[in-house]
Amino acid sequence: MASVLTLDNVNVDNKTVLVRVDINCPLRPDTKAFLDTTRIKAIVPTLNRLQHSKVVLLAHQSRPGKNDFTSTLGHSRELGRILGRPIKWVDDLAGEKAMRAIEEMNVGDILMLNNVRMYNEEISTKGGFEVHADTAMVQNLASVADLFVYDAFACAHRSTPSGVGFTHLIPCVAGELMKNEINKLDQALENPARPCLAVLGGVKVDDSILVADNMLRNGICDEFWPTGGVANLLLELSGFNIGTVNHDFLVNELGKNWHQTVETAKSLLSDFKEKIHLPVDVAANIEDNRVDLTTEELPIEAPIFDLGIQSIRKLSAAIKSAGTIHLNGPAGVFELDDFALGTIEMLNACAESKGYVVVGGGHTSTLIVKHGLRNKMGHLSTGGGACLDYIAGKNLPAVASLEASAKAFTLNIRRAVDQ
Repeated sequence: MASVLTLDNVNVDNKTVLVRVDINCPLRPDTKAFLDTTRIKAIVPTLNRLQHSKVVLLAHQSRPGKNDFTSTLGHSRELGRILGRPIKWVDDLAGEKAMRAIEEMNVGDILMLNNVRMYNEEISTKGGFEVHADTAMVQNLASVADLFVYDAFACAHRSTPSGVGFTHLIPCVAGELMKNEINKLDQALENPARPCLAVLGGVKVDDSILVADNMLRNGICDEFWPTGGVANLLLELSGFNIGTVNHDFLVNELGKNWHQTVETAKSLLSDFKEKIHLPVDVAANIEDNRVDLTTEELPIEAPIFDLGIQSIRKLSAAIKSAGTIHLNGPAGVFELDDFALGTIEMLNACAESKGYVVVGGGHTSTLIVKHGLRNKMGHLSTGGGACLDYIAGKNLPAVASLEASAKAFTLNIRRAVDQ
């Protein structure tokens, strides 16, 4: 369980507060108009807690070289529309213009700085907290701020100056979104209602295998139901010939992680065979048609794009009777209608289940929102990669930074609260 301080532990009135947020949004390639503003809306609870502060927002949009790499001007306007008030914006991050804009702020103002990834320090600095703290960006901003709030859970697995550089310079606490993510994930990991299922799929096979390894070895989950590429790998390692086209796809996707992932997966199959529920049938794409076949009918020299009908039924039944479901990744190539069945039925089963459903972000979350199932899920993480790493038991740099800052500044913060 993460030991971090939150906004509940600090006095923010009349303070200058830096807030690192993740408002990285999908944009239209031609007009750069927002396609989805969910992440911008997600920071509103934190901003509501800071109404009597001077709020300085640090954010990014995409990365250099990408078509959607833009300034944060549009984000400031969209945030202003959502809040119904003007949001100040400055075309700078930590230079003279930014410093002047911060100095001129009044209590209640919100200022958004430009895209942090437009500055080389943010993308090129490597090392620990101290290295990130030595950057000009962090030094300049820390000199005019009283507090740093981290509210970008989706970036928590990345070590960057804007995320971990303030650790020992000013008190660092978790924002409302970050606090909610940690609390909900800890709840589902430390005291899950039983039986607890790990339903892991998609093409991030290496990450999913690490998650399964942590959950099985630490008794977090009772059953592991692999889907997608994860299922194909485990089928192959269990002696089924999945065909050259499917084997080669896995090798290419895993790249340098192939051997380590295979060794970890073999160990899981050896140690937890009775808890791992492999598909009994699959759906292959043969000349653009869905063809279901049992695993006993393998091999087939056609791409496996979904679970088979019988496997879908078994998975749906298990989900409906589970106490907790950790769900990450689609069950198949859901973009093609013929192969969306496994994913859609899996999500419908989660919506019908009385169990607590934790969804790890990414494509799965997008589908849930698209199909109007958001309110049927227990927790829809904003994390993606960060969520996977957290569930896999990895140390997230942002969480480690908050924990270190909590230790370094607890006494000072307590004095501030008592004042």
